Amino acid sequence: MEATDLWPLSAGRSAQGGLAIAGHDLEALADTYGTPTYVFDEATIRDTCRRYRTALAAGAPGASRVHYAGKAWLTTGLARLIADEGLGLDVVSAGEFAVARRAGIDPAAMHLHGNATPTDELQLVLAAGIGQIVVDSLDTLEHLARLSAGRARPQPIALRVTPEIVTETHQHIQTGHASAKFGLPLAALDRAARVLNAADGMVPTALHAHLGSQIFSTSPFTAAIDVLLACAVRLRDEHRIIIEELNIGGGLGVPTTGGQAALSIEGYAAALGTALRDGCRRHGLAPLRLVIEPGRSIIARAGVALYRVIASKPLPADSDAARYLHLDGGMGDNIRPALYGAQYHAVLVAQPDAPADEVVHLAGRYCESGDVLIHRIPLPRAAIGDVVALASAGAYTLSMASNYNWVPRPPALLLRREGIQVLQRRETIDDMLAREALLASME
Repeated sequence: MEATDLWPLSAGRSAQGGLAIAGHDLEALADTYGTPTYVFDEATIRDTCRRYRTALAAGAPGASRVHYAGKAWLTTGLARLIADEGLGLDVVSAGEFAVARRAGIDPAAMHLHGNATPTDELQLVLAAGIGQIVVDSLDTLEHLARLSAGRARPQPIALRVTPEIVTETHQHIQTGHASAKFGLPLAALDRAARVLNAADGMVPTALHAHLGSQIFSTSPFTAAIDVLLACAVRLRDEHRIIIEELNIGGGLGVPTTGGQAALSIEGYAAALGTALRDGCRRHGLAPLRLVIEPGRSIIARAGVALYRVIASKPLPADSDAARYLHLDGGMGDNIRPALYGAQYHAVLVAQPDAPADEVVHLAGRYCESGDVLIHRIPLPRAAIGDVVALASAGAYTLSMASNYNWVPRPPALLLRREGIQVLQRRETIDDMLAREALLASME
């Protein structure tokens, strides 16, 4: 099987020669649970969490902390697994917060993010004692100052600043450049400091930046650390505000197609640690706590999406593919290819090592011309009913899934050698209808 680094750590062969994860034959799982179905390898998730904690502890000059970015994908079972591995959690809504609380995670081990968090959600997490609120704008900072006024224990906050760094990734997942919708402009730092010094119910403990996603170089991250350290010095020298922590966000790139060169977790953590250590020495700062927020790089490789070929359509001889293979899922469970051109690798589950016979487009079932999961992929000749496995499908797929065309969302299974746990059951039409109200009679 090509591109082995795209598949979960436990990927192997079944007794019949097909693709298996954690010893479970994916063809049999597709027959049992139906398709589309998403499967997640527990061993890959745990291994990646441990590598992050170990690497950051070794690389950071002081204390460090890894928070999983729940927006990449979150369920109650996954939250428990993440907490069991010693990671904190970043949430961006009352819904994600509720999932984490249902999983038994202490609010003190969570951060709340958001560029437009509604008042009721801010009040909810304030009352619950959340560990930190990441403030994204002056408006939110001033509003939070009013909401938190008079608290016996001031609410820890982090200021998210825009470091004005452009990364080499799709513009829809760039978040650190000057015109991004996220973060305080650097020019607003002094005004933010004045708000903080006048507030009695919150205390600034951290500076935060997030550059975007799918970044395959350490240089943007180290440049952002330099910007944050300069901000910390400015706050100290001009406003007597002492910053204890730098949060560099997430964004470490994850290969999703063969040939992409991955940046190792260890190399990434070492580069961050060196930049922070050298920068603190240069600015005369005590070693600051280093926090990172990986999401995609923890869950992407662990997930595999299973689809069944429902139909096909031959294409003209001068086309760049022989035909469309029409699958029973698509943009309803994975909007990323249509949204920002995300690319994937796939195999036929029953013959993952067979040579390619044709180049095809893997098209989804939804009523949009843009619903094509993979363009121009070489595959063995597929038949109706064959199961296709999409690699590195764990991040930002189910978390952005919809009911477009009134199609229920697929289930998610956690695979371990000892058995299978259903993390999310398949949604039903009755589930969707439960939200509906009949139109009252007009008579």
